[in-house]
Amino acid sequence: MARRTKIIATIGPASEDESTLRGMIEAGMDVARIGLAHGTLDEQVEKFHMVRKVASNLGKHVGIVVDLPGPKIRCAPFNEGGVELIEDTQVSLGVEGSDSSSDFINVDYPNLLQDVQLGDSLSFGDGQVVVKVEESEGDRLKARVVHGGRLEGRPGIHIPSDRLRLSSPTDHDLTLLDTFVELGTDMVALSFVRSAHDIRRLGVEPAPRGPMIIAKIETKAAVSNLEGIIEASGAVMVARGDLGTEEDIEELPHLQKHIIQECIALGRPAITATQMLESMVSAPTPTRAEASDIANAVFDGTSAVMLSGETAIGRDPINAVRTMARITARADEKFSYESWSEHIQAIRRESKSDAAYLRVTDALTMAAARTATDTDAEAIICLSRSGFTVRSVARFRPTVPLFGMTFDDRTANQLSLSWGTRPLIFNEQATPAATAEEAVATAARVGVVRSGDTVVVVSGSSAATHATDTLRVLRVP
Repeated sequence: MARRTKIIATIGPASEDESTLRGMIEAGMDVARIGLAHGTLDEQVEKFHMVRKVASNLGKHVGIVVDLPGPKIRCAPFNEGGVELIEDTQVSLGVEGSDSSSDFINVDYPNLLQDVQLGDSLSFGDGQVVVKVEESEGDRLKARVVHGGRLEGRPGIHIPSDRLRLSSPTDHDLTLLDTFVELGTDMVALSFVRSAHDIRRLGVEPAPRGPMIIAKIETKAAVSNLEGIIEASGAVMVARGDLGTEEDIEELPHLQKHIIQECIALGRPAITATQMLESMVSAPTPTRAEASDIANAVFDGTSAVMLSGETAIGRDPINAVRTMARITARADEKFSYESWSEHIQAIRRESKSDAAYLRVTDALTMAAARTATDTDAEAIICLSRSGFTVRSVARFRPTVPLFGMTFDDRTANQLSLSWGTRPLIFNEQATPAATAEEAVATAARVGVVRSGDTVVVVSGSSAATHATDTLRVLRVP
């Protein structure tokens, strides 16, 4: 069985050349992530064009997600090589200056002294270093290092989100968004979402006319407002770094399962992210715990897994992608396909959402997966303008190949995130029946099905979004 779980890889200094990008795509990268918190706008635009060029040369639909910085608070840069903060030593924090050192950390948040209280614990990076604020003296806070470690570059600093006088998206986010919407980005990730209102504030056209919005769940408020956020989004990311500092660490595995389950109930792809192969930033092989973590995310029902520093600044980005592909492919083989349909139905029964379009889509897409098995079909072919039908079928985890047929290049690129889906472009015809026949003919021309094969075709009888209402069983001519 071919790998079904998708891989997102972050593009950075270690992977922004054509040769490495080509190797990453060939190794299994389905979606390229460009983090806008680092580097200049010109550098990020150049990465965008580079990914498009390499993917086009390879004839691949590789989606691009630009990750908006959001109200992320960061330290001013440390000197090259970083610094080591020693446990039980004191360090000062302030908001003045252009760099940071082992004695003084400059933070890019003007309200630092007002919003941080004595006794607060602050974590840097994804928890590599933790300090406890002991006193306030003039324009500085003095803190003691509770957990020491190395800091380099511009690490984030986590302050409890309910204290911050910041909202997402920021004005800077909206400026960056305008640039990448104009460039035609496929997906946009919004950081530090607290409610569905944050997503609506982006003001973009719904996909596929605009980019798919990925909501990053990394605050307590987002967990509390999860259903509304998922319904307002195109996909959801379990951003375990900041979420793991907002919530007690023992809660994180259960929150991951809960978020993925809610995404399944509402028909949205779920992305599991942060420290999935962290050791491979410097090591050639992952830890045993990392391999188990990835496999368990697949068993939870995640649509995609994400690499961050492993491919952005890691020693061997191609090897990191290849390793992720091997682990997910094996987990896909061992996935409990037979019991999954019943699991989905149980999730839907427990879901609070009762949208009529979901009930109709559930019935049709579940029937498609079951019909493919009962008729010994070679493939399921989904016709979709927005990708909704394809993603709905994908969540039932059919065992046969799943092809997302669309007329729109952006939808095809967005489907690169959808579990088990291979996107294909074809030409719409005058009637639904003729369109279905053309989709099958296109699949045959591409070579993914052969003459005489039985295929299941799922489509809608109108151009409206969420109009999935037709199921056909056809034989390839």
